Amino acid sequence: MIYGLDIGGTKIEIAVFDEQFVLAERWRVPTPTTDYVEFLDTVQAQIELADAKFGAKAPVGIALPGVVAAQGLVISSNVACLNQQQVGVDLTALLQRPVAIGNDCRLFVLSEALLGAGRGFSRVFGVILGTGAGGGLCVDGQIYQGRHQLAGELGHQSIAARVLMQYQLPLYRCGCGLDGCAETYISGTGLARLYSHFSQQDNTTYDWLQALRRAEPVAQHCFACYLDALGAALAAQVLAYDPDVLVIGGGLSDIDEIFQALPGAIGRHLFSGVTVPPVRRAEYGAASGERGAAILGARLAA
Repeated sequence: MIYGLDIGGTKIEIAVFDEQFVLAERWRVPTPTTDYVEFLDTVQAQIELADAKFGAKAPVGIALPGVVAAQGLVISSNVACLNQQQVGVDLTALLQRPVAIGNDCRLFVLSEALLGAGRGFSRVFGVILGTGAGGGLCVDGQIYQGRHQLAGELGHQSIAARVLMQYQLPLYRCGCGLDGCAETYISGTGLARLYSHFSQQDNTTYDWLQALRRAEPVAQHCFACYLDALGAALAAQVLAYDPDVLVIGGGLSDIDEIFQALPGAIGRHLFSGVTVPPVRRAEYGAASGERGAAILGARLAA
């Protein structure tokens, strides 16, 4: 068996796979976000539970939010207690087995490239549009990391200036400490922020979607702005990485209005002669992170 864990801001999801990465069982526990020792203890307890259930001391892969930088140091994670910690090193020692650690978005792409919507393509760029926004590139079954494992961090690239100017948008402060990061506009949180900005009311993404489906002008204007912001962000990835396919996951990918309009929105930000690659919805959805983590754990163990 192989264990894949997906660490979120509110929950840890534990999934147990066989050697063909077929899911055997899955469960969730709350994520300790402020106490690092409590976080380690929680992961250890779940791995020991899995060992007892399946009678095996299986390898472990963990997908977590944030960048796994040099020497395995975690930075820029929205799970505050993980920042500046060597999570992989500490868990390897605690669990007495190989523990692979990777960025959740990159592992989402690995899963989709090998087993999901990116099967059969050489260069797969994947994007998660949920509470946050992030991405990654998989080339011939391998995650492309870059020198500091930052490749694919579209959420912390700047929002396109022409989108800011056209819609007269403010610069929003990102959790990473920078102003104007794409994530603050193109994530689910960002979409709610845009709708609140245009409506001058405190609104959620759900409020926006209901208003859009009632054809309310403010919601339609917000949708046009959001598509321009997202289209520009993804067009930049097309120009940077020239992928064979774009795979979109996260909660916003389930909204048909967004998903169906996306190819056209990307195309508007590409110069003449550049074509938009196929855009596909993630096959495994929210489960791709844990499956990608299991793949990474299996590779490390091998």
